[in-house]
Amino acid sequence: MKIGIIGATGRAGRAIHALAAERGHLPTAIVRSRQRADEILGAGADVVVRDALGLTAADLAPYDVVVDAFGTAPDEAHRQVELAHRLVEQAATLGPDAPRLLFILGAGSLRAGEDRHLYVEDIRKMPGSSAWVNIPVQQLAELEFLRAAEIDWVGISPSAVFEPGEATEPVLGADDLLVDEDGVSRVTTGTMAVAVLDEIEAPAHRNLRFTVRNG
Repeated sequence: MKIGIIGATGRAGRAIHALAAERGHLPTAIVRSRQRADEILGAGADVVVRDALGLTAADLAPYDVVVDAFGTAPDEAHRQVELAHRLVEQAATLGPDAPRLLFILGAGSLRAGEDRHLYVEDIRKMPGSSAWVNIPVQQLAELEFLRAAEIDWVGISPSAVFEPGEATEPVLGADDLLVDEDGVSRVTTGTMAVAVLDEIEAPAHRNLRFTVRNG
């Protein structure tokens, strides 16, 4: 399949790009810097240099799936919501020929605890989180927007700890923060990439968000 990956040089995007190529797909990195893409993905990678917020229906049309792994600084996290709006609006104009949209969301929109409160409320209480909590806040707003969108989309939220690492067998969930037998909520970029490619190859979730942890 032809897979466009917005933010392919970021933490999640590069792992998804690598696994897509390994599985025989045709990934295209949609990025702002070709030099950075060449350095991270290799000079042979297929690269399209675009401002993500300026993507048009014509830009999306060549792909079977477009993965939004766009990352921002905390003070620009509202751009994640703006990009979701842009992708949905442009894809909608393509009708049945639109690519499926897959969004990498945050853990803050997951439910936690016996009362199933939003995990972003726990994040707010973490020391130093005021410097970056706007990212999960905006990712929650992004999910709320997507839930009303009338296109083919799916969202994937990582666990509380999302870090570089090799793949394990993904453990999937719905809207609740997943923890392992030791009570740790953790997923690596490798495991996230497996969950993403599995979903691309055999869609099991439509117009909803699911989550993943390391097995």
